[in-house]
Amino acid sequence: MLPRRLWRGLPRRPPAPRTPHLAPPRTSRILWVRLCGNPEYSPVHSYGTAVAPEEVTVHYRHGRPLITLTLPSRGERCQFVLKPMLSTVTSFLQDVRNEDRGVTDVAIRTADGSVIPASTLMDVLLTQDFKLIINKVVYDVQCPKKEKPSHEHVAELENMKFLVHRLFTVLHLEEFQKRQEHHLLEKIDLLQEQLRPLEQVKASIEAQSEARTSGLLWAGLALLSVQGGALAWLTWWVYSWDIMEPVTYFLTFANSMVFFAYFITTRQNYTYTSARSRQFLQFFHKKSQQSHFDVEQYNRLKEDLEKATKSLEQVRHALYWRIY
Repeated sequence: MLPRRLWRGLPRRPPAPRTPHLAPPRTSRILWVRLCGNPEYSPVHSYGTAVAPEEVTVHYRHGRPLITLTLPSRGERCQFVLKPMLSTVTSFLQDVRNEDRGVTDVAIRTADGSVIPASTLMDVLLTQDFKLIINKVVYDVQCPKKEKPSHEHVAELENMKFLVHRLFTVLHLEEFQKRQEHHLLEKIDLLQEQLRPLEQVKASIEAQSEARTSGLLWAGLALLSVQGGALAWLTWWVYSWDIMEPVTYFLTFANSMVFFAYFITTRQNYTYTSARSRQFLQFFHKKSQQSHFDVEQYNRLKEDLEKATKSLEQVRHALYWRIY
């Protein structure tokens, strides 16, 4: 006998619940570093205990370090390519702020929480582990150990640097020297233009000082002549030599005292040349103050002109031997 219901095969399994469609993971986004200035950032003194959603990694590509981190506002992984000998802690932190405006507080500390100077090079920072704090979230960053290059590799790099330096010198030295010559010529013209009115004032002051100094010297000669004539008149016409001899002795002693006082005052031996130069300088500086002539500015411009002239001669000498 047949059963009341026909056998229709194995019983069906209940349908499995549908899982929501998951979007594919977002790919990493590589951003190149733009070195900025030296902005100040406020250090964070207290940090929360929140756990970082994704760690910050450091690895090297083509010899350059890459720091990969998650931007807090967009939730995207971003790679920052660093220039070890140029990038500093300040520039790296500023790049993070520029990339994500939602970053309010960002700082770098050592593994034990010590403060790192803002001017520290990233090449120095990447030699040991450190902590990156973004919006009070602490990321423990572990830096990979770089293999020390062998002596052969270092020697090869030094030879390559020397070869590049020689090639650059051969290709660009003449052009650089010509630009330097043009720059020095412009500097010399500017200095000469600034010195021209000062030279005119200086010449006028020197002429007046020279006239006053010469007049003072002639006055000294006249005083000595009057003194000699008075002594001769007193010796032969008024008194005898027996009376005037002690007078001449005391006059000679008085002149010696005057010369010694000059030495104590000026710390220089009394010679006619030094006395004349000293008196000329006194008249010159006194007249310069009256004429509002800046002696320091004049001396500084003269020194700059002399240095520029010597540099121009050296550049032209090098160009001459290079052309001929």
